[in-house]
Amino acid sequence: MLLQQQKIQLSAYSDLYDLIVPKDNLLRKINELIDFSFIYDELASKYCSNNGRNAESPVRMFKYLLLKTIYTVSDVDVVDRSRFDMSFKYFLEMTPKEDVINPSSLTKFRKLRLKDTDLLNLLIGKTVAIAIEKGIVRSKSIIVDATHTLSKSNPFSAVQVLKERSRILRRAIYAVDQDWKERMPKKNEDDDLQNEITYCKELEKVIGSDPTLGLIPAVKEKLNLLKETVADTQDNYIVSTDKDARTGHKSADSSFFGYKTHIAMTEERIITAAVVTSGEKGDGPELPELLKISQENGIKVDTIIGDGAYSGKENLKLTSLQGIKVVAKLNPSITQGFRKDQDKFDYNKDADMFVCPAGHMAIRKAKQGRKNVGENQVLTFYFDVEKCKTCPLKDGCYKPGAKTKSYSVSIKSNLHQEQIIFQETDYYKDKAKHRYKIEAKNGELKNVHGYGRATAYGIEKMQMQGAIAIFTVNLKRILKLGM
Repeated sequence: MLLQQQKIQLSAYSDLYDLIVPKDNLLRKINELIDFSFIYDELASKYCSNNGRNAESPVRMFKYLLLKTIYTVSDVDVVDRSRFDMSFKYFLEMTPKEDVINPSSLTKFRKLRLKDTDLLNLLIGKTVAIAIEKGIVRSKSIIVDATHTLSKSNPFSAVQVLKERSRILRRAIYAVDQDWKERMPKKNEDDDLQNEITYCKELEKVIGSDPTLGLIPAVKEKLNLLKETVADTQDNYIVSTDKDARTGHKSADSSFFGYKTHIAMTEERIITAAVVTSGEKGDGPELPELLKISQENGIKVDTIIGDGAYSGKENLKLTSLQGIKVVAKLNPSITQGFRKDQDKFDYNKDADMFVCPAGHMAIRKAKQGRKNVGENQVLTFYFDVEKCKTCPLKDGCYKPGAKTKSYSVSIKSNLHQEQIIFQETDYYKDKAKHRYKIEAKNGELKNVHGYGRATAYGIEKMQMQGAIAIFTVNLKRILKLGM
């Protein structure tokens, strides 16, 4: 049962808190800046109103999570520090003698109370509203970029996992009958994924030939796990505890396993919108959503500043309809015409390569056609055909038996003349100088508030982590500019 808890009466302790927690203390300034009752209003429906024991205030629970992000500490450490740190007690609206929660309560709060809550948009919207109210946001430009976050779980290659699980299965069988060693198919000795899948299926077939062996619990359990892994491997290629994380690319030669947070930010460095995706997603396709959310949060936009990933034809069409200028360099690889849904290959500006819908990057590219002879040149991107052979999306994309898989785009030299002219203006050059600000903001999120690695598994938890981290940096920025 939840009873709305009012702020504690500090009369008996105000002198003590004033002595110990100075006026310029960050937590005191945050408490004075924002009324956290909006958290109660958002989460009250998640609690039973007339049954059970009194629940801890959702506002206080949220503040515990905020302290975790501000100081980059664990659940256990944030609770332990709240026992003796008077600034923490003041921020949590506790009396000096009041006891703290059990750290496990924070896990339950995240799972039960914050689940299915659009915390990301709620918290960003709240801070943007405060920034607008205080007159901090004066520019009409948003700067866009994406930052990557490593998954909490390191991925294992599919071949490694299949080899390990087939080994465990064989060991369970030999524990039943050593004679089975003579009946096993020849093990795959290389690291080729398709060869390992073929071996595992042969192993399944051999075991299935004995109707009694597969009924033994120890064997049945390991066999079912191997079958499940084979099926999952054919779908995902990467096996990890974090089912939502994917492999993304920072450049042609480097990759990461995790998530991307696509961010829009004003020139005053107030984040106005964020979208969390798995790591393989392209940057450009998220621009319409970032623009929409920023506008819904009250930001008037006349200019978007970004890198070459955002200068695609569809983005330029969208912004031109709204009279918005795009300060992003054109790249011939993304100035292509209409693409069918099944052909939506994303352009990765860091690697200057396309990524297929399954998340695999092209391994090389070649330009075809002659320049200035009345014909469009074509850029052709080539993919690793060995991955295509086992890809779950190969139907309609890869022709069985084909020795190559490529994707071509036309370089339409006359399509973006207005944008090319705009790129030479003083306005474009002046606005482009602001792009570094979002890179610094991404660095703050990672280096100061632990956003370089996910703290839990799954995209919902990543969105929650992003919500509180962005809420924190926005509050700190508002306090700095509002002084």
